[in-house]
Amino acid sequence: MRDMHWKGVIFDLDGTLLDTREDIADAMNRVLAGLGLPTHPYDSYNYFVGDGAAILVRRTLPPDRQDDVTHGECLARFLADYGVHWNIKTKLYTGIAEMLSGLQDRGTKLAVLTNKPAPTAARCVEEYLPRWRFDAVLGQTDGLPKKPDPTGALQIAERLALGPAEILYLGDTATDMETAIRAGMYPVGALWGFRPRRELLESGARALVQVPGDLLHMFRGKTDKT
Repeated sequence: MRDMHWKGVIFDLDGTLLDTREDIADAMNRVLAGLGLPTHPYDSYNYFVGDGAAILVRRTLPPDRQDDVTHGECLARFLADYGVHWNIKTKLYTGIAEMLSGLQDRGTKLAVLTNKPAPTAARCVEEYLPRWRFDAVLGQTDGLPKKPDPTGALQIAERLALGPAEILYLGDTATDMETAIRAGMYPVGALWGFRPRRELLESGARALVQVPGDLLHMFRGKTDKT
């Protein structure tokens, strides 16, 4: 597919730009083990992440430990642990650097919208993505509804001075596809991320990209910008 009207891209962070799964899993499993609770393999975290830290913790707890006290303690411990060990194994997915450079060369505006806590999201972008200009990086804060609420995506559109229809939204979960649709943006699923093709299609993805470089085919080249 080739389309040329998008002037900006909003990216999800975890599972789209950065492979953060093992650092998240290691931190959560340390918390669980410290409380004598069952831990989980890395693959399970593909389905635990994506909707914020509180829901992540809820999904990892056994059915008989879903009380608010246990959840609150685990959440606090997880945020403390991950706040220290967030960059041990995290890395860019293969091809992300080339994709971002290609989009930037084409004059495309770039932004990040994530359910990761805002301070950690900012640290991730600063450490792993310093070579590229992001006009907005929005993470979870008390005043901003989490995805799939479209508020954050629409706030980014305002910052980019673009209409929603001018923005392509790239993510790897149903939450991302729903966010894009509710915001009036073009939803594209990243197949290298945490969730399978079927989930992305069933949640409304208009296109799928197998590798990051495939996204460049959907934008104008350097010599044909208008």
